[in-house]
Amino acid sequence: MEFLEILKSFHISVLDWIFILTASFILGMGKAGIKGFGVIIVVILAFVFGEKPSTGMLLPMLVFADILAVSYYKRHVKWNIVIKLIPWMLVGVLVGVWVGNDISEILFKKLMAVIIIGCVILLFIFERKKTNLVPTNKVFGGSMGFLAGFTTMIGNLAGPIANIYFLAIKFPKNEFIGTAAWLFFIVNVFKVPFHIFVWETISIETVAVNVTLIPTIILGFLVGVRIVKKLSNTNYRKFILVITAIGGIIMLLRA
Repeated sequence: MEFLEILKSFHISVLDWIFILTASFILGMGKAGIKGFGVIIVVILAFVFGEKPSTGMLLPMLVFADILAVSYYKRHVKWNIVIKLIPWMLVGVLVGVWVGNDISEILFKKLMAVIIIGCVILLFIFERKKTNLVPTNKVFGGSMGFLAGFTTMIGNLAGPIANIYFLAIKFPKNEFIGTAAWLFFIVNVFKVPFHIFVWETISIETVAVNVTLIPTIILGFLVGVRIVKKLSNTNYRKFILVITAIGGIIMLLRA
């Protein structure tokens, strides 16, 4: 089947293409460091392709954008954090694969929204009390890693959880972006076989759509890099915190 015929098989309208291109642009910005808009991307793609199929449509886009991020921010990764969180995240992914076909999407999103909003409230408390007691706790780190892995498999919604963790441990913006980039690159690559062979949400057809979005992802990444450079560490933290909270509220209302 020729490339154009594959694309036509999706019957994507002009308006849908506008939504998809917008989502891919936002994705590129997000991987460049403008975090917190992941919920919007998930909502747009779910609207166009459906809830579960959209997870497979998004994953190759995430992997490509991850490659851009790890290449650009490679000097800023904190490998001790990657090593600490990856095992928990991979376990979370495996649990997500196991229960993903049975869990109620509405229940999942409501639970996610409550967790995100609750964690944001905790972060505000951490900021006011200047305490590191909980963020440095091993149980906190392991729980956030597991939850990030589980949520990224179920609905590609680990971004808010990762944001909360990195804000809690007070990473500077470049270390925040670089470390998150490697974490999600490893985890997203790990997820690919499950989407192909178990859930069957990635196919030649979906990849064909992904290929058309590469220029928009790159453009979004370049724009995101420029914006990040203009933000101080303090303003960056405030921005991510506010956007993450808004994302949680959007998810709660949508659920």
